[in-house]
Parts: sequence; C-alpha cells; structure tokens
Amino acid sequence: MSDLSPPAPVGGPIAATVFLNFLCYFAIGIPLAVLPGHVLGLGYGPVVAGLAISIQYVATFLSRPHAGRIADTIGPRHITQWGLIGCTISGLVLMASGLLSSLPILALAILLASRLLLGFAESWVATGAITWAIGRTGPEHTAQVVSWNGIATYGALALGAPLGVAINHTLGFSALGVSMFALGLFGSALAWKYPRVSVISGDRLPFANVFMRVLPCGMGLALGAVGFGALATFVTLFYASKGWSHPAWALSMFGVTFIATRLIFANAINRHGGFRVAIISTGVESLGLLMIWLAPAPALSLLGAGLTGIGFALVFPALAVEAVRLVTPANRGAALGLYSVFVDVSLGITGPVVGLFVSGFGYASVFLVAAIAALASTSLSITLYRRTKRGHPSSPGSN
Repeated sequence: MSDLSPPAPVGGPIAATVFLNFLCYFAIGIPLAVLPGHVLGLGYGPVVAGLAISIQYVATFLSRPHAGRIADTIGPRHITQWGLIGCTISGLVLMASGLLSSLPILALAILLASRLLLGFAESWVATGAITWAIGRTGPEHTAQVVSWNGIATYGALALGAPLGVAINHTLGFSALGVSMFALGLFGSALAWKYPRVSVISGDRLPFANVFMRVLPCGMGLALGAVGFGALATFVTLFYASKGWSHPAWALSMFGVTFIATRLIFANAINRHGGFRVAIISTGVESLGLLMIWLAPAPALSLLGAGLTGIGFALVFPALAVEAVRLVTPANRGAALGLYSVFVDVSLGITGPVVGLFVSGFGYASVFLVAAIAALASTSLSITLYRRTKRGHPSSPGSN
C-alpha cells in the first residue's frame, strides 16, 4: 500500500500529531530570515550573526537525548506539551529583545536566551511528536511518520520565513515574538485533546550503547545537514553580498521541493532501503549546493536551493529507518533522540565554523564547503550499504 494513501486510522493520527510539530517549526521559521540582518543592525559581524542562528541547535543538542528518554519512560505527550509551552516563552523573550534594540549588548543577550529556549522546545516537540505518532500507529509506519513529520517541519519553515520578513517590515521585530507566543499557546492547548499512548515496557539501554548503535547513520545525517545549515544561516547575507533581493524565497524554494520530494517518493525507502536512498539523495544535494556556489544570478541560486531541498528531503528518514531498527521498541525514543542529535551538532557548528570562510573567500564559499560535506555523506552511506550487503552490522554496538 502506498504511503501517500494510508487508511484513515493511520493517516489521521499521523497528520494530527505532526501538526503539533508544524506549529513548533512555524514559530522557528518566523524569525529565521530576519535574525542575521537584525544582529548586523545591532552592530555585530557575520560570525555573531551565525551564532545567533546556531545557538538554538546547541540547546537542542543538549536536550534531545533526554527528550527521547522521557518520551520512552513517561510518554511522548508530556514532552510535546512542554516543548510547545517553551515556544510561548521563547516568543515573549524575543519580543523583549526587540523592545531593547537601543541597548545592543542587552538586546543580543536576551535574543540568545530566546534562541536557547527555542532550541529546548524544538527537541521536545520534534522527538515527542515522532515517538507519539509511531506509538499511535505502530513501528511499521516509522518511515511514513518521519517523512510526514519532515513535511510539516520544512513546510512550516517555508511558510514562516517570508511571513516573518513581512511581519518585521510592517509591525517590527518584536511582533515576531508575539507570533511565536501565539503559535506555541495554540499548540499546547491542542495537544491536551490528543490521546496518550501506553509506555512500552522493556530494558532501557544505556545512552552509550544506543549512541554507538546509531553513530554511523548519525554521522551520515550530520554531513548531509550542513547544506541546510548553510542555507538557513547565510542565504540572507549571501544575497546581500551579491546585491540580490528576496533571499527568503530561497528558503521557500528549499521547503517546497523538500515537501514535493517526500510526497512523490514517500515509499522509496521501503522499496529500495535506507542506505540506497541516502546515497542518491546526498548526491543530488551536493549538486544543488554547487549550483548556489557558482550562481551568477538569483534564478540559478533558486534552482540550486530547489535541488538542495530535493536531495536533503529523504536523508533523515532514510538513515532513521536504518538506525531505529538496531534497537528494541522500548528504546525507540532514545534512539530517535540520539540520532536527531547529529542534526543539532551539524547545525550548531555550521554557522560559526563555516562563517570563518566568509572573511577569506566570501559568502559563496559556505555552499562549496556544504557540497563537500554532502559528498562525504554519500561516501559514508556507500560504505555502510556495502557492509550491510556483506552481512556485517551497521555499527559497533548492534550485536
């Protein structure tokens, strides 16, 4: 049966649960295209602008494993609700930062605090919603849940980025925080109406054991995520350096092609296997990033952003299926949480590290670095696929 036409008892619960993740990432996307320029307007440079984006992922990295374990032990609904409440608080703090823009040091400190809060909220909602949806529909629908969750995630970012630019232009920076507050409040109220799922009993593996099982797939994911991190963090400044307008449309193009790829090729992972899909996906992603690097005009950069979205679309679910199958159901949340940490690490270091190339090679260079990382992910997936074909485990801890 196609993932695009699931029976109502499966499709309904998945859609309802991942909608909560949509609301969370809508709140994340609203300030995304505005933050770099706002930080520059406070008098700081591109490295600090990159830090303002990436510090959110540092917080997500620190909290994601614990979110997964909490989802395994007390249930995913609780952790999802806590995350949505975190979005409301982050919005209030961001509003305060905007009101204090005349005091750059204080405004930046409060802005970074808002980003940290949003990072914790992201980990709780994302991990909780996926675990919740799998619990409601069964582990055989893992690929579908992860795919639909990604559609919600990047669809929200695609809508949120241009909306945030419009809100900032018409109502001011503080209004972005008000919007985030409203989205989080609505989501947390909605989550109370959804049914709980039973906590799965069984031995809880130590974090180190689960980590070693998901490590190879996580490394492939981290390398593949550099492209999205580079696009989200630097596309606004890249466009400004070229004298181009409407940088938010590059993020929207990424999001649209990402969603279309997951809808059209939703069942590819079940048919061909996670590693084979990841190999093709990261190859396409690298091509898109190279096009942005070489783009002489905005139209070609938009095409590159679209190819990047097509390539990155299936990387997370493809490698997630390979990672989660290495643990028991009682450790599913922990495995998903630790696997997702590799995205957080990637996005957390992409801003400041890749930003170092800007001073010597310009903003375009970040996309060349991201393309090289995507090709490295391709090489790793090829190696893991060959090991699987030879009958070897995918990780040192999978025996």
